[in-house]
Amino acid sequence: MKTRMQNALSGRSAFYIRLFGTLLAIALLVYLLSQQGWEEIKAAIQQIPLWRFFAAMGLMIISRFAVAGRWHVLLRSADQKVSPWDTLRVTFAGLFATNFLPTTVGGDVIRLAGAIQLKFDAVISAASLIVDRLVGMAGMVMMVPFGLPSFLAARDVTNGSLNYPGYILGGILPASIMKWVTPLWNKALKLLSRVITALGIWKKRPRSLLQSLGFTWINMLGLFGVLYVIFQGMGEDLPIWLIGGLYSIVYLITLLPFSINGYGIQEVSMTFIFSSIGGASLQSALTAALLFRTLMMIASLPGAFFVPGLLAGARSQPGNIK
Repeated sequence: MKTRMQNALSGRSAFYIRLFGTLLAIALLVYLLSQQGWEEIKAAIQQIPLWRFFAAMGLMIISRFAVAGRWHVLLRSADQKVSPWDTLRVTFAGLFATNFLPTTVGGDVIRLAGAIQLKFDAVISAASLIVDRLVGMAGMVMMVPFGLPSFLAARDVTNGSLNYPGYILGGILPASIMKWVTPLWNKALKLLSRVITALGIWKKRPRSLLQSLGFTWINMLGLFGVLYVIFQGMGEDLPIWLIGGLYSIVYLITLLPFSINGYGIQEVSMTFIFSSIGGASLQSALTAALLFRTLMMIASLPGAFFVPGLLAGARSQPGNIK
């Protein structure tokens, strides 16, 4: 009883931390918008040719299909007889939940509930989701070296010449982070134990891991392509390899448990990194961050048709993914 109460309090504290982080990041984002002005943002969007919006949307959809493909490979290699259609609808339901229902139920819980409703083994399904996340993270980590040289060359970051909320965020977060280092470290150790167990299912199937990594690269190229198309449309000549390196760092930042689904954190960090490190104008970086989030949400909308049937399953499966 005491353990359950402690877990409940811990979960509530984590929620409040994320809520505070989200509100703080959104406040900084609003400040950025007020400094730039909506007219300037509107002007930046209007200079992007219409065909680029369609191209960016197409690339975003390709990346979403690649996410489904990655999970499909892992499920099939674990002897789960799943059809591509079932994987697609459960994946898109999870993506929709992640983007539109972040405070009530997570996308992974929706996917797990969907897998269980399809009569898959619950343990293998949960393990596949862990490995799915790991493979996605591994792909992004592989791109980090492409962004590091620009970080090292950006002398003005260390000279304190930043004069907008990205710098403020950098000053506020460390104090908040230090307070929660021990609990986070303990959770990391528990996660590592779960990861080792999960990998045991696929360690004898390296081909499936390589195939899922291939789908991860398709996903990544789609995301990088979206930003490349948008930046080019605004006259910002950022090479796609640099965009990939910088976005991978943004992605890793959003994994920190200080915001609900990375809301605000993603936009502020993307604006900060692509303007100060990537060399884009602050206005273009902010516009790209907002458009990127919007396109990602639009691409997940088909999942709305599948969520109602899976949501009940998600609520009936508490504690499967912790």
